[in-house]
Amino acid sequence: MTKPMADNNSVVAGEVSLVQFNDKVIIVQILVMMFLFINSLLIMTFFRKECFYTTARYILFAVTLLSDSLILVISNILLILNHFGFTIQVWMCVIISAVVLLYMRVTPVTLTAMTLERYVAICMPLRHAELCSTRSTMHCILIIHGLSSVPCIVVLSTFFASASFSLYEQHRLCTVEMLILYRWQSHVRSAVHEFYFLIMAIIIVFAYVKIMKVAKAASGEDKKLSWKGLRTVILHGFQLLLCLIQLWCPFIETAVIQNNVMLFINVRYSNYILFGLAPRCLSPLIYGLRDETFFNALKNYVFFGLYKRNI
Repeated sequence: MTKPMADNNSVVAGEVSLVQFNDKVIIVQILVMMFLFINSLLIMTFFRKECFYTTARYILFAVTLLSDSLILVISNILLILNHFGFTIQVWMCVIISAVVLLYMRVTPVTLTAMTLERYVAICMPLRHAELCSTRSTMHCILIIHGLSSVPCIVVLSTFFASASFSLYEQHRLCTVEMLILYRWQSHVRSAVHEFYFLIMAIIIVFAYVKIMKVAKAASGEDKKLSWKGLRTVILHGFQLLLCLIQLWCPFIETAVIQNNVMLFINVRYSNYILFGLAPRCLSPLIYGLRDETFFNALKNYVFFGLYKRNI
């Protein structure tokens, strides 16, 4: 029979002095607040102009902003709770973990949909208005959430099948890894996630090749638009790569904690910064700052607010 996985939370809470990591927690708070502030400005700018909330790529961009902001808030709350050793009942942690698992997948799946939108806009411009209408985009958002919920359902199903009823009433430090009770559950989760990212990687490469062919054959303004779309696809691919690396982090952390608890804390902190926060700060860069229309609207919104305050 497969042996249960070790409870990493109890080891860390029992052997590591929490006071030592105050500086790291403060750095995370600064980064999270900064990203949330930028995301809030972008979201408010999105809702101020009709051309944004009626255009497919901007609607999908807003979905990534909202999902990233939600993940930042929840993961930061869990970080603080774990840092100070606060425990909650397992059933409550299961609900929180379900939300985290869902919206951690929403962003990469939405990025894939945004890549397909760029492919349609550049390679099939005559059908873009039909395929990427506001109505179609709303249906796409429902499909995105449906696809993103499958890994979450798989993880929760394996947990419900393995956990005893008494476990739900226990108080523990809340992490998503708490849902993994046995090694085979970890393998199932990894297989599902890697299958998803394989499909998304194929879509990214397919769109890249098609857009590159159009870019080489285009001329003038069309050529400029095509190469800009190509750079956007490359950035989406880089974001997906960071998200994929994040899936491997639990395996690295599990191996490290067997040998050195202090090293485990440092590795987990680095993974959270590089593969948890970094991919979620790229979305504002790709569409919020690189997009000329959106960036001009953002500047007008920010300066108008400051001007009114001075008056």
